[in-house]
Amino acid sequence: MYTLVLSISCSVAVSVLLKVARSRSIQVDQAIAFNYVMAGTLCWLLLGPQPHTLFASAAPWPLLLALGLLLPSVFLVMAKAVQQAGIVLSDVAQRLSLLLPLIAAFTVFGEPATSQKLMGITVALCALGALLWRPGNHNAQTPGGHGGMLTIALLLGVWVGYGTIDILFKQMAKMGSGFPTTLLGAFILAGLVSFGYLLLRHAAWSLRSMVAGLLLGLLNFGNIYFYVRAHQVYSANPTLVFSAMNIGVIAMGTLVGAGVFKERISWVNALGVGLAIVGIFILFPR
Repeated sequence: MYTLVLSISCSVAVSVLLKVARSRSIQVDQAIAFNYVMAGTLCWLLLGPQPHTLFASAAPWPLLLALGLLLPSVFLVMAKAVQQAGIVLSDVAQRLSLLLPLIAAFTVFGEPATSQKLMGITVALCALGALLWRPGNHNAQTPGGHGGMLTIALLLGVWVGYGTIDILFKQMAKMGSGFPTTLLGAFILAGLVSFGYLLLRHAAWSLRSMVAGLLLGLLNFGNIYFYVRAHQVYSANPTLVFSAMNIGVIAMGTLVGAGVFKERISWVNALGVGLAIVGIFILFPR
């Protein structure tokens, strides 16, 4: 059980770090770049990838390049969403992104659509609508007083972005590429894109941001590593891992957001959190 607890804790800790970044004068774009240095190093040391296979003619470079661009881009969107919408709604939007690969499973990959999946999708879409709801013409209750439209756009960006990344990883796994090698290749490309972006902007390097990035990479990789280990420990019960991970992150993120950062959400948003948990529970096979 400790593997699940650690994976959930690392996932929520990433959101916490992104939440406090602005108040601690951390440049998020630099932190994200150095995150990939740490994550890539840990992937190399702990997961045993075989990078030479990336240079084989059958290597899925189009998918790798897409991941290399999407990973840092969506991370930036997630960071902005946490600042703008808070940990609670951002974490729920990220977890609801499982809808997109599920929809792709039976619209693109030919998996049959069961009544259970259709029911789960319906509930999860209702949850997404409730999370995105903003009252009338009032501004969202977020730092800086920005309007609700920006909040909606960021939460949708988190949802679509992480869902697309999940689809790409699923497609890559279907092509027979080993997950550790794929992950290392994606981390390397994402790091190159991130550092290239910073160099083009002539960024003023900040030691504080670099150190924060290494911590971010440790947490980011820890989330992935303990998630994989949980699947190995509970290999006979993957449903437990799927449901515990998604529901656990939503529950812990809600507690941290409301308890530590005093985030306030409307009753409709709170209903969305509850519907998200119900939808995730329905979606996973018994």
